[in-house]
Parts: sequence; C-alpha cells; structure tokens
Amino acid sequence: MTDKQPLLTVRPTRAPHARFLWRHFTMRFSSTPRGARLARRLAGERLDAWGIPYGCDAHDALLLTVAELSSNAVRHGHVSGRDFRLRLFAEGTAIRIEVTDTRGECLPTPVDPASPDQEGGRGLLLVAALADRWGWYPCVDGPGKTVWAVLEVSPCPEQQDSSQ
Repeated sequence: MTDKQPLLTVRPTRAPHARFLWRHFTMRFSSTPRGARLARRLAGERLDAWGIPYGCDAHDALLLTVAELSSNAVRHGHVSGRDFRLRLFAEGTAIRIEVTDTRGECLPTPVDPASPDQEGGRGLLLVAALADRWGWYPCVDGPGKTVWAVLEVSPCPEQQDSSQ
C-alpha cells in the first residue's frame, strides 16, 4: 500500500422519503392579517432551513396549510388582545402543523362542497385535501383550541437530483 491511494467517493443512497431529525418551531403572532402573513413567511423560511426548499410541491402544500390555518385563527378564533400560536414539528417523514387560538367555542367545520352559496369554510377543504390527516383538540393550557394537520413529505425533485 502506498500513501497516495485514490480516494473513493461514495454517495449515500437516500430513502424514498425525506428523513428529518426531530425539529421544532414555535412562535406567537398577533391575531391580525399581518400576523397571519408573518406566520406564513417565517414558516416558509423554517421549512427551507429544514431542507424543504422554496418552490417544490411539498413546500407549497405546507405553506398553503399554514396560511389557511393561520387565516382561520385570525378570522374565526380572534379574541381581542390575544395572540395565536404556530407550531411546526418535523420528525421522520412528516411535518405537523399546529395553530392554536383562544376561541374554543368556534369549532373548525368544513362546508359542504355542494353548497356554492356558502361564503366561508373552503379553507378547511383545502387543508383536508393537502393533509394526510387533520383535526383539532381543546387547548389544555387555557381557553381555545388547536387545529392541526400532518403532511407526509417526499423529497423535492431538486434534492433527489443533487443527491445522486
């Protein structure tokens, strides 16, 4: 053996789904349209930092879900002087989004898609279509409720191309 052996480059193979270390993000936002926009923007930055880049389908679906749940917290869960909370969890191949507001009596109910004259409620239909599962539970540490959605995330095509 000589000291100058050629280096062998081996690229690790990737599983068919993105694998996350356990990650967590939590922040409170003012219960205003501006707060909902900021929640969406910061969630986008966090997802990008976690390896779900801007512009891929997974990023877009996650951001749309954050936007709908945050908008609902502002529109239907607003209590004057109270904030809403956004939480993001990444573990395994899933991202869990939780939005907590302070109005527990106003429960999330998607509208019947067959009633076109209904004004609201279609955001939850989008959440249901994008998420692998979603639901809500009463807030345990005060008044209100938490609406959550879980999306299984596949790697974006750009990530697969760059890893091969």
